[in-house]
Amino acid sequence: MMNFDISSYSTHFIDESICVAYISQPVLEKKPRCPDSFIWRGETLIIQEQIMEWVDYSRRGRMARNMSYAHSTFAAIKGSWGVGRFFFRILTSNGRFFDIYYDRAPKGLENRKGTWTLFQEFTPKDKSDL
Repeated sequence: MMNFDISSYSTHFIDESICVAYISQPVLEKKPRCPDSFIWRGETLIIQEQIMEWVDYSRRGRMARNMSYAHSTFAAIKGSWGVGRFFFRILTSNGRFFDIYYDRAPKGLENRKGTWTLFQEFTPKDKSDL
């Protein structure tokens, strides 16, 4: 796995929807693994390497207020239906670094499966910035 020193990169917030693809589909669609590629702004980017992954089971918006303290403490560790984001820090085949995530929250009756988002891109800092 590549050594990624975030201090030598600038972070650019993007927060745009992407469409991901797998060579073989994940067993659990609500707990996905890192995809093999994604389409962003009409360009297909091949994921060369997953550098890091993490999960955030924080409850947001109205979901943060609809559970007792005891249950919300457990849900923050294990997750609950429709809550959670699976983050992946990746390197693409063209040498770009991104953070992408899968948000399990349903977006209405038509889209109960969640969405993928390109969260941010990391670009090398100029030597004058270091």
